[in-house]
Amino acid sequence: MIPSDIISKKREGKALNNNELNKFFNGYLSGSITDAQMSALLMAIYFNGMTNNETVTLLDIMVKSGSVMNFNNSSGYVADKHSTGGVGDKISLILAPLMAASGLKIPMIAGRALGFTGGTIDKIESIPGINIFPSLKTFKSWVINNGCAIVSQSNEICPADKTIYSLRNQTGTVPSLPLICSSILSKKIAEGIDGLVMDIKVGNGAFMKTKDQAISLGRLIKNIGTSYGINTDIVFSSMDQPLGRFAGLACEVKESIRCLKGDGPIDIMTLTFELGTKLLLQAGLAKNKNSALKKLKSLINSKKALKHFKSMVVLQGGQLENFESITTPKYEKLIHSNKEGIINFMNTETIGWALIELGCGYSNPKDVLDYTAGIEFFKKIGEEIKNKQPIYRIFNSDLNRLENASKILSRTFDIGKNIKKNKLIL
Repeated sequence: MIPSDIISKKREGKALNNNELNKFFNGYLSGSITDAQMSALLMAIYFNGMTNNETVTLLDIMVKSGSVMNFNNSSGYVADKHSTGGVGDKISLILAPLMAASGLKIPMIAGRALGFTGGTIDKIESIPGINIFPSLKTFKSWVINNGCAIVSQSNEICPADKTIYSLRNQTGTVPSLPLICSSILSKKIAEGIDGLVMDIKVGNGAFMKTKDQAISLGRLIKNIGTSYGINTDIVFSSMDQPLGRFAGLACEVKESIRCLKGDGPIDIMTLTFELGTKLLLQAGLAKNKNSALKKLKSLINSKKALKHFKSMVVLQGGQLENFESITTPKYEKLIHSNKEGIINFMNTETIGWALIELGCGYSNPKDVLDYTAGIEFFKKIGEEIKNKQPIYRIFNSDLNRLENASKILSRTFDIGKNIKKNKLIL
């Protein structure tokens, strides 16, 4: 195999056969293919796409690079949820314990921040002591005992995807449908799940900027997921503004806990219930959407879902006792409106990049995260604001980065005269 020939072939828009893909990607894992060569191939894939056969082959390579979990000897429907990424998207932290309280088993392998979008693993790691790198045996025992666990990829599960995931982030090749699809489904297949609900984000704060792009990805994921025997539902949701009232790291965990206590923002709970009803219907635990919704709301109101969240944290070695004080930021600053009117636009992607500047994500792989960092949104689309009234509160423990982020955020909103509604579920 000559790596440059394979890169050139894909650069010219030609399909790679199974042998070429296996040799190239397995060569990257063994070290015979360099980061530069893999980056070149990823960029060629980004521009020219992949056929369904190529995508399935890449997915198989990723799955076979590690182990696959098996829940055949355990009772209960095994499922997971995945989001294509957004700003303020903390749904996994709420939905996993909620579904566990419903009787499902949720072995969630989550990811870190990609580009301007936040990562579930970065958020949950703000909890002191939490273990997100267990052995496969331990991970499975957590899921069986508590109904859910949220962990990161390891060398046991899809190590090929883990390595390429990081490189995609560094090379600007994240928004590639076949790369997104193979990355998502390889982890889900390795989890040994029966069902999956996909939250595909659409809008200026998502990788899928248009609904047409989102529909193409949804169709690809549903077709491949179904072909692997996974019941797959797709939900399209708006990312034209941040989700909830907070975006960042520890602040999103705190908001998730408030949601589980029954005090969550309407948009977060609406999306959580939309995704949760899909899984209950898949599992046959509800006759229709209304009965599923009623069950999910009762599990929030009774605090049973909160109990599963706390049990999950304890099982994974986390400590919530001093969580508030440990993650209190040193600095904060208010971003004010420049006129009176109604918020009619938020540049959500730029807000995401401001979060990176605050310390919530990665400009390069060696960046150290600031778990105290984040943004509180006082006003969102469709809400009235007065001149000089605060629209954001930003906070972290690095004053220089706080000032840099404030300059970015000052140009992320537009105020008009007409009320504009932002539809969440598309």
